[in-house]
Amino acid sequence: MQRAAGHHKRLAIIDGQGRYSYADLLTAAQKVASCLLTDKHDLGEARVAFMVPPSFDYVAVQWGIWQAGGIAVPLCPSHPRPEIEYVIRDATPQIVVSHPVFENKLRPTAKSHNAGFLLTSAAANTKEPSLPNVNVDGRAMILYTSGTTSAPKGVVMTHQNITAQIKTLIDAWEWTADDHIVHVLPLHHTHGIVNTLLCPLWAGATCEILPKFDAEKVWDRFVNSDLTLFMAVPTIYVKLIASWDKATVEEQKRMSKACADLRLMVSGSAALPVTVLEKWKAITGHTLLERYGMTEIGMVLSNPLHGERRPGFVGVPLPGVKVRVVDESGQEIKEEGRPGEIQVRGPIVFPEYWGKPEVTRKAFRNGWFCTGDAAVIERGYYRILGRSSVDIIKTGGYKVSALEIEEALRTHPAIKECAVVGVDDREWGERVGAAVIPEAGSSLSLDDLRLWAKKELASYKIPTRLLLLDELPRNAMGKVTKGEIKRLFEGPCL
Repeated sequence: MQRAAGHHKRLAIIDGQGRYSYADLLTAAQKVASCLLTDKHDLGEARVAFMVPPSFDYVAVQWGIWQAGGIAVPLCPSHPRPEIEYVIRDATPQIVVSHPVFENKLRPTAKSHNAGFLLTSAAANTKEPSLPNVNVDGRAMILYTSGTTSAPKGVVMTHQNITAQIKTLIDAWEWTADDHIVHVLPLHHTHGIVNTLLCPLWAGATCEILPKFDAEKVWDRFVNSDLTLFMAVPTIYVKLIASWDKATVEEQKRMSKACADLRLMVSGSAALPVTVLEKWKAITGHTLLERYGMTEIGMVLSNPLHGERRPGFVGVPLPGVKVRVVDESGQEIKEEGRPGEIQVRGPIVFPEYWGKPEVTRKAFRNGWFCTGDAAVIERGYYRILGRSSVDIIKTGGYKVSALEIEEALRTHPAIKECAVVGVDDREWGERVGAAVIPEAGSSLSLDDLRLWAKKELASYKIPTRLLLLDELPRNAMGKVTKGEIKRLFEGPCL
């Protein structure tokens, strides 16, 4: 926020309501802070949950909470009431801030949990307050994990953590004040908040926020704006490709040319299928930069901005980040090609899970955060094998990467999309189960799949269970929820 003052007149935010300078943003944030403080001088790290549509107002509320000395707890507008109540119950906010459009959804919940309630519209006529000095080591934000492998946990991030994460990406991806990014990601997740919102605002760049992802509108911004960057999840790139496929030849030429003019396009939050990377490169000329991170640690690995970007790999450690791969005894693995767990340390790493000291203690080993993700290092680059708990399948004495099997299955002509999980089995420990969305007009049997897979995979990696679906269950970031898929295998399958 101090940096924003130096960009006073530059364009900070574009949304559906208008265009706002950094001065506009700071003024709006101070008004929010005034509303939050009332007769207090400092919120003293009180939690403030807020639900605001993706917009200038969202940023003003987030920054206003920080300027008042509070801890920002963003709520996802698309989440059902039980998930919102879970976050409010767990974070125990002192205040809930709501955009008027969400008042009916949030006011009863705030009241039932004895939290104050404030509408964003109340900040319009407040005076500029006397603001507290914010401690860089103090807590700034609580983001909730997606809950794909367990109940969502509140990840506490300090101002110092957030600053370190931003500086790492500013350095690695060479953000400047001349950059312009279009923002289409959820704003309750580190990808949308740190990578795609706070990085451009730190650099003095322009962030154009769309209310939600719409493939046609994104293509329109590519063609009719001066964008320099774009960041998204794999499912968004799949939808953009589908939209391009439907366009006329002349439209496709304009769309491809517009994308080629961007300096950087990034994919993250889920594994990027090689087929998608190759198709996007054919359309736009861009080799998507794939990176790896988590809510608890921000971004830690990245393919290079300048240099080789290897399909299926997430690159090398980012500046200022320490990363290692360890075996089951906690010893660092030096040799390449041997799988182990990724561990991380450095100023980017979160200090605690909110209200869960024992879970926090178990998440660290000798100062290293244990990610629970398995990887191998090959020719210096990291390749993610998946979550140890859901993507590493233990079958007949072998440890198998579900992500590796998925990549192979996507090359089958009858498979549009797939997800692989371990299905509990008394004899084998786990069987390899494949949930598949067939291509339109295609048919697929388990026997046919197994016969085809013998040419692509080792025998112990070949699926022995097959489930045909119309769509895969996903969370708000487009990541497949494998726990739900495992439950689907409890019913009838092939």
